[in-house]
Amino acid sequence: MGQGLWRVARNQHLQQEAYSEPGYLSREQSRRVTSSNISHSSHRKQAQGGIDIYHLLKARKSKEQEGFINLEMLPPELSFTILSYLNATDLCLASCVWQDLANDELLWQGLCKSTWGHCSIYNKNPPLGFSFRKLYMQLDEGSLTFNANPEEGVSYFMSKGILDDSPKEIAKFIFCTRTLNWKKLRIYLDERRDVLDDLVTLHNFRNQFLPNALREFFRHIHAPEERGEYLETLITKFSHRFCACNPDLMRELGLSPDAVYVLCYSLILLSIDLTSPHVKNKMSKREFIRNTRRAAQNISEDFVGHLYDNIYLIGHVAAK
Repeated sequence: MGQGLWRVARNQHLQQEAYSEPGYLSREQSRRVTSSNISHSSHRKQAQGGIDIYHLLKARKSKEQEGFINLEMLPPELSFTILSYLNATDLCLASCVWQDLANDELLWQGLCKSTWGHCSIYNKNPPLGFSFRKLYMQLDEGSLTFNANPEEGVSYFMSKGILDDSPKEIAKFIFCTRTLNWKKLRIYLDERRDVLDDLVTLHNFRNQFLPNALREFFRHIHAPEERGEYLETLITKFSHRFCACNPDLMRELGLSPDAVYVLCYSLILLSIDLTSPHVKNKMSKREFIRNTRRAAQNISEDFVGHLYDNIYLIGHVAAK
């Protein structure tokens, strides 16, 4: 208490000296003059070069504005950057407040291409009245239709001019889209082997280890739940594609598409054996090497051992 009163008396004394002695300013007055100069300079900057973002963020005149900034008051580049983090639902809601900003074509174009990486319409001259926001709604509706009935979904895309009626374009669309139901997609590819052929050729397995390449393959083209003709077709197509992407490695290891086919089946069986809770006696590394080399005698023991280690450490090659 006594120290507080002493500081007040001292400040009053210094202020009196400041008034009596010209050219002398107290610390408090110096602060006021400095802040006044900064304020005047900031106003001049605003008048000369547009909006001062720092002062704009600080200037919240009411409680309703706390934590919420009017994007129209920000530079357009900053506003678009903020809105680019929104999904389609939130962007539609934002358009109710900032219609011009949230309806910008670049924002909706980014949403379309980040979800559906390839559409035939991307490479065409846009028709009259085209907008990426409308295209997003059509792509979303078509994907939902595909997940209910693949044939109707593809027909919908073609009727809207989104996809061309060619197996290659359909394969590219499937390859670059992650919103399609994998069970429906598996049924569709089993029926459309022409699309399946083009979809396989889109994969690049160059310089990839065989189990990793097989995992990537089954991430795009899901394996059936039971062994059958469709699984054999998938492994056959993968084997030929893997050999085509790695001709030097195939010559070095002395592998053919038939040998890769055998290895793929061995990897699938090993994956089931090591990951299934119903198998109590797991296959050992020595047993896997012995069984695999019986089916494919030209394969080195070290290479087969590396295959076993990969499955043991990373897991199933066809995990969903």
